[in-house]
Amino acid sequence: MDTDLRSTVIHVLRSILALVSSVFLGAGGLLLGALLFTATIFLAGVESPAVVIVLSLVFVQGVGCIGVALTYIRLRPVVTSVIGDVLGYPEYVRDFSVDATVPDFEGWAIIVAGYVVALGSAFAGATIVSQFQVETGQNAAAEIGMENPEVLLLLIPASILLIGPGEELLFRGIVQGRLREVFSPISAILVASFVFAMLHWFALSGGSPTGNLVAAGLLIGPAIVLGTAYEYTDNIVVPSLIHGIYNATLFTLLYVVIAFSDVLDEAAPQMLVVLA
Repeated sequence: MDTDLRSTVIHVLRSILALVSSVFLGAGGLLLGALLFTATIFLAGVESPAVVIVLSLVFVQGVGCIGVALTYIRLRPVVTSVIGDVLGYPEYVRDFSVDATVPDFEGWAIIVAGYVVALGSAFAGATIVSQFQVETGQNAAAEIGMENPEVLLLLIPASILLIGPGEELLFRGIVQGRLREVFSPISAILVASFVFAMLHWFALSGGSPTGNLVAAGLLIGPAIVLGTAYEYTDNIVVPSLIHGIYNATLFTLLYVVIAFSDVLDEAAPQMLVVLA
């Protein structure tokens, strides 16, 4: 085979493999966690809202996101060695790592700026969508919190300690990192953000299919902010903190809304659909 043609074929195959594997990893991590969570709830007959939320965090963000991400990093050299041999491409990148360090001054500045932009874009999008009277669903965790406010006090620290780090390790560290090996920074950020946002469609309950699709689409803006922060810093701690503080803020506001429901009850629906 001609050298140029062979290089083109290999590039196309690598691009397809990167797209398929990134979607599979993102969806697979959440699906694995959700299946384990559902099975545990069903077999154990758990009814306590607090226990349900704790088990959800353990299985979805813990086992699903963090577990799949760490497993991928560990197995990557073995899998890519086989793929490289099959493609006849010994230069196939085998090593894969996700850096995590304490942010420096610039990193903290990016965290603050990213948090403000992510939150602003989410609320702006939710405000615009609300004008069209689209029937959107509600985030399942927030919905439980609406009925059991004490659960929100658990979700606030969990956002920073587990939800943010777990989902960012999987979607920015693994999914975006995998895409970045083949595609440009902008393409990798956009595709990873789209996958991240659309998979949140499954976290919504109620609403129309179109409305839930729109609600999931609202997360593309915050996801792009997270992806950009990771691309710029190459430090997974930065988007993890942005994501965690973003969610913690929404859970805190939701708790305040419930506490002062007579005054702020109209704000709750917007907060329920922009949780990441």
